[in-house]
Parts: sequence; structure tokens; C-alpha cells
Amino acid sequence: MNQANIRNFCIIAHIDHGKSTLADRMMEITNTVEKRDMKSQLLDSMDLEREKGITIKLAPVRMRYKNVDLNLIDTPGHVDFSYEVSRSLQACEGAVLVVDASQGIQAQTLANVYLALEHNLAIIPVLNKVDLPAADVERVSKEVVNLLGCSKDEIISISAKTGMNVDAVLDAIIERIAPPVGKENDPTRALIFDSYYDDYRGVILYTRVVDGQIKKGDTIQMIATGASGLALEVGMLSPTMKAEDALETGEIGYIVTNLKTTRDAKVGDTITVRRAKADKPLPGYKDVKPFVYAGFFPVSNEDYQDLKDAIEKLSLSDSALQFEPENSPVLGFGVRIGFLGLLHMDIIRERL
Repeated sequence: MNQANIRNFCIIAHIDHGKSTLADRMMEITNTVEKRDMKSQLLDSMDLEREKGITIKLAPVRMRYKNVDLNLIDTPGHVDFSYEVSRSLQACEGAVLVVDASQGIQAQTLANVYLALEHNLAIIPVLNKVDLPAADVERVSKEVVNLLGCSKDEIISISAKTGMNVDAVLDAIIERIAPPVGKENDPTRALIFDSYYDDYRGVILYTRVVDGQIKKGDTIQMIATGASGLALEVGMLSPTMKAEDALETGEIGYIVTNLKTTRDAKVGDTITVRRAKADKPLPGYKDVKPFVYAGFFPVSNEDYQDLKDAIEKLSLSDSALQFEPENSPVLGFGVRIGFLGLLHMDIIRERL
């Protein structure tokens, strides 16, 4: 695949401003998903995400439009997940900023926009829900112009629900976002922007290849944790997994590994391969620090082992989760868990 025909982008939006709906429409227009397989919020794979209408885990998807590969990385909109967002942004060259025309720019969206500007992303401003009676296109357009310093002509007005003008957004992605500029013959470096644990297949990594390539059967190594394993399968997501022989420079895809836990492959770490080993990691990796701590105790002490097992299993696919055993004279044995924030705690509590 020629890098000139690749565009990597994400969608930045506040909760409920229509990000997942826009992603659904894009997949429909590009025929990535057949009409009969279409369900709303297709990229939000956890039931909790559909129920709360928020994006927690990021699902990347590849779409073909006018002979260009568009790689969309869905990002969480909530402030608890800002590290996950910054890693997703690092995997992109551009961002689509979705603003609800009836509500305007929200504080949390600002934080993500500043992150995107820090990563030097091209930003495409989009006003959504312009077909609603409460939409105030003039006022919100001014807000966007003041924030980005763009001209009013650059703002695209759409309705993600009806699909009005969504093709204009796809055209803008091809025109305004730069293609990747990786070095194909350099040592391999790829960024992990998400990882999760699959009961049947082990740890699966979502990755963006920056330099070089990763082939099926390669011995891979994480630069920050030092862990190594095998790339049992590589491929791309359109939303379902499609295996390929290799992930080339600039591409976004998945790697099925034989690693046993996501702690070996943390979000933000750099993957390299043994046959073309890189010494310098990609910039920006840091260990995530929890901000909120809570003690979890089972109702009866016999359930302690079950609780501990459940938490260990969750932490396989949520490397931000930190925990240690705890003992209380009143409540008996339990576990003290560190979270990124209150929403993160809520979600883990429900998933337990």
C-alpha cells in the first residue's frame, strides 16, 4: 500500500454530540459494513458503552473511499480517559472535531482539541445536528472560528443521523489531512494505542506502524516493558478482523500475540521486531498514575478469591487499573483499587 493513499484520523467530540453516529454513517457511505449488519454505535463494542452512550475502548476501522484507505480511530470523550485519547491522537495525522450545533463547544472537548493541536494534527471542524430546531449555527460557528482560528468556509454542517453532507466530511479528510510519512526501510517501530485480552487468543494489540513493517510470525518486542512474544496473526479491522500477511508502514491494524497479560504491552509502548530492531522508542510513553482509590470487599469472606480473580481478569485488558490486597478488621479481606477517575471506577464496578 502506497503511503500517499492512507489517511489516519480520529473524531473528537463531547459525549452525546454524535461521534458514534457519524462513524456509523461513514461506514455506511463507504460500504465498509453492509446495511443488514449495521447496528447503531457499531464501534462501541462493550455493552456498557452502548448503554451509557460513551466510548470507553477504542475500536479502529479501515474504510475505502475514492481509492484511499481511511483509518478511523474512535476516541473516548470523557476526561478520565485522557491518556488513551492522547495515544490515539499520536496514531493519527488529523482529527474531525464534531460540535453539537445546539450546544456549542463543551469544556472537555477543549481539552482534547488542545491535545490534538499539541500533536500538530490537522483539524476539520464539523457542526452536527444542524437539522434540529434548537440548532444555533451562527453562534456555534463563531465559537469554532475563535477556537481554531479557521475561516467560516472550512466548517462543514452535517446531520449524522440523516447522513446529510457526511460525504463532504470524507472528502475533507482526503484533502486536508496529510498522509503518513514513515520510513519503509528503517528498523520497525509501531505504536500500541490499545490492547485487550481475549479469552481464546490471548493479548491483542491495536497498533499504528510508524517505520518498517510487521509480518505474521515475527518475533516482536516491547521497548518500554522489554517483554517479547510472537505475532501469531496481523491484519486490519473493518470493523471485524481481517488477517493479512503484514502491516506496512503507515497502516493501522491489529496483532494477535502469545503474550499472557496486557501489562507486558502497555498503551503507548513501542513495538519492534527482532529481524529489524529499533533502539529508540517513539516519544510520549508514560506510566498512568491512578487518581482515585477505593476498597472493594466481598459480602462473605469465601468470595474473596472470586473477587481477586475477577479484578485480575479485568486488569488484563485495562492496564490503567492498579490493585493490591487489603485487610480490614470489620470487613475482612478485600482489594484496594486505583482508578483514573470516578467514571472509570463506576465502569469497573459495573463490569465486576
